[in-house]
Amino acid sequence: MKIELKEMTIREVSNGYANNDEEGVIGYGGDLNIRPKYQREFIYKDKKRDAVVQTIRKDFPLNVMYWVKNKDGTYEVLDGQQRTISICEYIAGKFSLDYQYFHNLEREEQDQILDYKLMIYFCEGDDKEKLDWFKTINIAGEKLSDQELRNAIYTGPWLTDAKRYFSKTNCPAYNIASDYLKGSSIRQNYLETAIDWISGGNIEEYMAENQHKLNANGLWLYFQAVIGWVAAIFPNYRKEMRGVAFGALYNECKDNEYDAGILNGKIADLMKDEDVTKKSGVYPYVLTGDEKYLNIRAFNDNQKREAYERQGGICVKCGEHFELEEMEGDHITPWCEGGKTIAENCQMLCKHDNRIKSGK
Repeated sequence: MKIELKEMTIREVSNGYANNDEEGVIGYGGDLNIRPKYQREFIYKDKKRDAVVQTIRKDFPLNVMYWVKNKDGTYEVLDGQQRTISICEYIAGKFSLDYQYFHNLEREEQDQILDYKLMIYFCEGDDKEKLDWFKTINIAGEKLSDQELRNAIYTGPWLTDAKRYFSKTNCPAYNIASDYLKGSSIRQNYLETAIDWISGGNIEEYMAENQHKLNANGLWLYFQAVIGWVAAIFPNYRKEMRGVAFGALYNECKDNEYDAGILNGKIADLMKDEDVTKKSGVYPYVLTGDEKYLNIRAFNDNQKREAYERQGGICVKCGEHFELEEMEGDHITPWCEGGKTIAENCQMLCKHDNRIKSGK
């Protein structure tokens, strides 16, 4: 890849700046694609955005940026999108700094900003070289998430359409599922979750298979089906539902019949059970019956010591004597049968026998 360092004024870069969903974000007289398809949405918070402008007004140096030169003579921002948009949005009058918009500044102050020189590396190479370089130099600013890196590798018409549903502020996925999902749509968490669900965890394989499809209808229809199913069987929303892997549960359980009222009764009881330490695990548990989702409260050291002394250090399964640290606490009456995590319900087993029992 050919790389050349040049100076470019803000006046040149901001010339012809436009930012809209249909045409994207452009600058440099229309020849600069500030947000290519593999780039993230604008995510700088006000403080970071303001810091960029303050740095320029004080005539301090900004970190170097990277542009890629395309075969048709146009350019793409490889690294520096967030800083470039911050600068251009200020000049366009989209926000103020210290209660002053750009148009409120004296002419000399405006010229100082417009004549500020950005240090930009111009890179030339094929698509693979561009993306490899993108991952290599993305060491400053907001670190890329795993999904943002995948987007850089599998860019294409399918991804463009998928981002329309999952990757924008107030996107359709946010509107129907924000109560169930963790993370941010513009940081690609919603898109990553949807692909993870539909692919059973094989995100890269799914994106590779669909990269050149013209639309992401299949993913969007699947996602709507999952959320509709969740809302139907769990109509009583609780905050513990946020972040549950409902896609995996849908894949496994969608053909089963459930009574929403009965499920809600079980959930209410489990939410009140102090032995259940992972309340979000209640949802997969009531569908699958697998206690691994619940993290049942373990016996504390005092309860285990009391049981150990009561048994005289003898394992109730094999009848052998062990030191306390060689044994583990076990429920006499299993939790699933109503047994509580209290000293009276604790028995000490040697580690071997306890693990055999737990594996049954």
